[in-house]
Amino acid sequence: MNFPYSKKSWVAVTLAALMVTPGASAWAAETTTPATTSTTSATQAGATAAAEELTIDKAIEVALKNNVTLKNLRIDVDTSSINVRLVHDQVRELPSEFITSLSAAQQKYVQSAKVDLVKKVNDLSLKSAESQIKLGAEKAFYDYINARADLELKKQSLKRAETNLKIAEAAFKVGTRAKTDVLTAQAGVAGAQASLAAAESTAEIKLLELNKFIGAELTKKWTLMNKTHTENVALKVEDAIAEALKNRVEILSKAEELKIAQLDIELIKKYSALSTYPGQLKQNDLEKAQIAIEQTKNDITVEVLQAYHNLNSVKSQIEALKKGKEAAAESFRLTKLRFENGLATSIEVIGAEEELSKSENSLQTAIHNYNLALINYENATGK
Repeated sequence: MNFPYSKKSWVAVTLAALMVTPGASAWAAETTTPATTSTTSATQAGATAAAEELTIDKAIEVALKNNVTLKNLRIDVDTSSINVRLVHDQVRELPSEFITSLSAAQQKYVQSAKVDLVKKVNDLSLKSAESQIKLGAEKAFYDYINARADLELKKQSLKRAETNLKIAEAAFKVGTRAKTDVLTAQAGVAGAQASLAAAESTAEIKLLELNKFIGAELTKKWTLMNKTHTENVALKVEDAIAEALKNRVEILSKAEELKIAQLDIELIKKYSALSTYPGQLKQNDLEKAQIAIEQTKNDITVEVLQAYHNLNSVKSQIEALKKGKEAAAESFRLTKLRFENGLATSIEVIGAEEELSKSENSLQTAIHNYNLALINYENATGK
């Protein structure tokens, strides 16, 4: 008789057909792929419209909604789920009472477990892709925040240089300063203007990159709503490691593979013997799966610890740089006061202003690095 569960018709859909195809799973190499953007004339109207508020949460939301790679991956995962249900229906046609051999048991139970594994792996792949898009959106957001902050610093530096020039020109007119002081101050203004122009270009580029990544109109302007957190991280490192081992896609995937290996061993014990060649091979597979999960745990633990220590290192730098900025600001104030009273040269003023600018830029860079270190730490914990 040709039973419905005969070898010819049973489980027509192979496991290979259930997995997300290499082209569809290219999220691993394309998580920075931008979402589709519009470059029509409507973008010009958007550029002149009132700037919309943008928080980091909104940037993530827009990126997750618009990213092309995620759209394709969600479709592939759904297709895989349909194929999984099809295999389950075919496997269900094989009654348990007809299972009298290891081969039949593996076809029913292992095959069913493997298609479940495929579905879980695909779901985890989607989750991992979403995490990478989230990370990319956060980085693009903070890159633009940093560029805007640097632009403001360059504007302040130009104002200081212009003030110095006015003082030098006024002193030159009344004969208390030489022409060289005016020329030096003019050079300082020119340098500050050049730095400002470069900062403006960088800010425009970072805005373009942000809009491109999250899928907004390329020329869209935003009013950034940002809260920089430099306080101690609430989650202790031990708790962070525990969270990572519970939530990270890599560990969840390895755990499912270990379950399959354990199921194979149980079936061999029931329908055959572990002393057989197939039994010995499956024991090796189980041992390798156990080693793999332990190695994955170690890798994740190291990654979390590195991210944690990097975060604290950057935080300590911020505290030191804040004090350095305060000292540079006071030095500039005193040098400027001495210059106004004829006790310092314009070169000394420009030198003090450059030191202040340098300390301001260093502090801003450290704050930016802290923001990036924080999102890397959170990503390492599997959030």
